[in-house]
Amino acid sequence: MKTRRHFFTNLFGISAAAFLPATLFGNTPKTTHDLITVKPKKLKKGDTIGLVAPGYAIKPEVLEKAISTLEEMGFIPFYTNRILGNHGYFSNTDEERAKDVNEMFANPKIDGILCARGGYGCTRIMQLIDYNSIKNNPKALIGFSDITALANGIYKETGLVTFHGPVGSTLNDAYSINEFKKVLMHPKEKTLIENVTLDEKLKKDSEFERYTITSGSATGKLIGGSLTLINALIGTPHEIDFTGTIVFIEDVEESPYRIDRMLTQLIEGPTFNKAVAIMIGVCKGCDKPAKPETFTLKEVILDRIKPLGIPAAYGMSFGHVANNFTIPIGIAANFNADKMTLELLEEAVS
Repeated sequence: MKTRRHFFTNLFGISAAAFLPATLFGNTPKTTHDLITVKPKKLKKGDTIGLVAPGYAIKPEVLEKAISTLEEMGFIPFYTNRILGNHGYFSNTDEERAKDVNEMFANPKIDGILCARGGYGCTRIMQLIDYNSIKNNPKALIGFSDITALANGIYKETGLVTFHGPVGSTLNDAYSINEFKKVLMHPKEKTLIENVTLDEKLKKDSEFERYTITSGSATGKLIGGSLTLINALIGTPHEIDFTGTIVFIEDVEESPYRIDRMLTQLIEGPTFNKAVAIMIGVCKGCDKPAKPETFTLKEVILDRIKPLGIPAAYGMSFGHVANNFTIPIGIAANFNADKMTLELLEEAVS
């Protein structure tokens, strides 16, 4: 492993000169409709995938597993020594984490970028990201959870389609790998995304229950991710504009009252009620045992989402669980809340 790391470091070494932060906030589009969509190139076997940890620290064995998975998929993994910096609970300092992301985009030998894990930390580096460089060097960025902030921020600043999909530590099941390949490696003019088949145990788990909140179907651009991170962007230059969009949401280990509070904040905001549909994944660990003085997760979701009167459903195959969709942010799609299917209406990569 040491030999391979030394080889990659030498082969893909790039100037470590610090990128100047791109302070583009004054030019941030007022709405996502002002954006010109930029699509990254599709991935193929033999491509080099840069691994970054823009949030929490990762363990060496997690990195090794991500490397093995990428190699098994036919990719060449690459990373810098910043990924294991371990600065408190972060993988490295804000400056070094941002620099890692900036250099991966700027390096012409890197074909795509996979976040090794989420956790927390992306919101701290948003103003250190070189958005001009990203716009001039478009490539696929894939991740979820805390990566929601980075993925939506990059999309809003540059128009670059980013991907809510497995991180390196969770890209380890056949369904997730197949969905990753379907969207990023083998794009079609139209791509139907359907839920994974649940085993009997999960069918009995309330958090995996699949139900239509409001019937119907709608077409719009996809936007969303972790509910917690979507809310964390409120009041920042990267607050999400939901106008005309299909919003996809998931979260993990949040009590029903906290889900209630976050959904209420969005509903009271300026654009959430202008969305055309809401697609909710699996909110793992969010349905605490019911008590007389509380509500279940399902009761909260029905209470908050149903009055919006737009197509909506819960239990889609994405979230902090095995078996995940890869969802492109910024791509036109159709969501059918009754059939619980998502159809991409254009290729997400070029």
